Amino acid sequence: MDARIRETLAGLDIRAEIERLRKERNAVILAHYYQTPELQDLADFVGDSLELSRKAAETDADVIAFCGVRFMAEVAKILSPQKTVILPDMDAGCSLEDSCPPDEFGAFRAAHPDHISLTYINCSAAVKAHSDIIVTSSSAEKIINALPKDQKILFAPDKHLGAWLNKKTGRDMLLWDGTCIVHEAFSETELLKLKALHPDAPVAAHPECPAYILDHAHMIGSTSAILKFALESPASTIIVATEPHIIHQMEKAAPNKIFIGAPGADGNCSCNMCPYMALNTLEKLYLSLRDLQPRIEVPEPLRLRALLPLNRMLAIASGAATDLTPAQTFPAVTGD
Repeated sequence: MDARIRETLAGLDIRAEIERLRKERNAVILAHYYQTPELQDLADFVGDSLELSRKAAETDADVIAFCGVRFMAEVAKILSPQKTVILPDMDAGCSLEDSCPPDEFGAFRAAHPDHISLTYINCSAAVKAHSDIIVTSSSAEKIINALPKDQKILFAPDKHLGAWLNKKTGRDMLLWDGTCIVHEAFSETELLKLKALHPDAPVAAHPECPAYILDHAHMIGSTSAILKFALESPASTIIVATEPHIIHQMEKAAPNKIFIGAPGADGNCSCNMCPYMALNTLEKLYLSLRDLQPRIEVPEPLRLRALLPLNRMLAIASGAATDLTPAQTFPAVTGD
């Protein structure tokens, strides 16, 4: 942190100041499972990205402070346009978002006009606006199965999640070549060594992991699903193949169990901590609440276009949309 900022914060009780500003700003603080324990512990809600945005939308808060990454805060703004949405560090991006520039994705869509675009929520608002349906790791399979079997599908931006979904659904979706740097960092060799040390420990993995990790998993699912599995499994030791900060919630809820982060190439899990999530700190959260900056802005035309595929996902996932006719239900999104 900048030396001048450190000097400004010297002597402050940061947690007390955050509590004061939370009340003064009528703010709700959200923390993704991949945030540091200190941010998770002071948040009003901890969870997956879409779940957090939906909870914040239901509150009467004037301000949403999203301790996560930029695309998550954008979703919060898309769902709550009347609220001020702030992100402690605007550089908190995402390798999946970075792998899928909107102009390149738009050209990809245009080159395959007979395909429906299913896009993982880990992308920018601009890419969402180019998409037909947004999916999460927990809703994607249901949404794919709701589409006609002969409907051609594009899936972006995570090729590992897309390949796993192809295997699960029997589809042959055309996959964008994007990956999550965190989930790619796991080592199959080191995981096998860890499993040999703990032969009775099941492996719970996120589907953003490569197939060579998923092949060794006993359970594959979203961060929320992994957490649920870890708490409900009768196993006393569980190996967790996703960003290791989720283990904080596991240890709080099940202190009698042992949770081990799947190792990276160096034999430990330090390389699997998300560098983007790590940019958010208590100090930056305080400053963002104090200054209401950095602020997430999504121009209204873009917000409405990005909201459409999000609403389609929610309708299909809830069962409200059935007997889908893609050409009628999902008209192409045009314009900038």
